[in-house]
Amino acid sequence: MSLAHYLFLGSLLFLIGVFGALTRRNILGILMSIELMFNAANINLAAFNRFLHPQGVVGQALALFIITIAAAELVAGLALVLAIYRNTDTVYVEDFNLLKG
Repeated sequence: MSLAHYLFLGSLLFLIGVFGALTRRNILGILMSIELMFNAANINLAAFNRFLHPQGVVGQALALFIITIAAAELVAGLALVLAIYRNTDTVYVEDFNLLKG
């Protein structure tokens, strides 16, 4: 497999994530789409590291950092969703009116 194959896979996953984040009504679906975009960035980082600097570990280190940030983002997002769900009994974003005055 060449670098182009990995970049194509990464861009395809990223576009699916963007599509999901923009079209989903369910907040859990939006969070999963954001995770998909993080994973697409990880694939690109690992591919660039493999093909441009095969003896270096900077790409893998950045991928691990992004995985850590994604896990923290998911935990914070799920905690917010759970808190909002307890008050509104819905997970649909159009029903959220917490910031409206």
